[in-house]
Amino acid sequence: MKVVIVNGPNLNLLGVREKSIYGEQSFEEYLKELRQTFTSIIISYFQSNVEGDIINCLHENGFDSDAIILNAGGYTHTSVAIADAISSINSPVIEVHISNIYSREEFRKKSLIAPYCKASICGFGLDSYRLALESLKN
Repeated sequence: MKVVIVNGPNLNLLGVREKSIYGEQSFEEYLKELRQTFTSIIISYFQSNVEGDIINCLHENGFDSDAIILNAGGYTHTSVAIADAISSINSPVIEVHISNIYSREEFRKKSLIAPYCKASICGFGLDSYRLALESLKN
């Protein structure tokens, strides 16, 4: 199984920014753990702070990957273009968020991408990614 994890803006700062919300571990450290746990899954990783780069990544991987796990960060709430990209590809997309977006600021409670995703997982910290991988494995 081939899965691509795509992280959006500011997620390159995990372990540094707002530790009370996002934790103290970098995503690169966590990715090593995921790869050790899910040895039967080929996990690729992409991160960008640029909306167009995320769309290009979805287009490039959305026809030959078994699934995409997407944390679109702030673009979750603003990007019709990313929503359109998800609806244009064949690979199922699982939306993940580290924090519970529904218990935060009002503007974070609306996901423009959720209607085009197979599922959404939020509020479990970095473990949200593990839960997405577990669901795909099963």
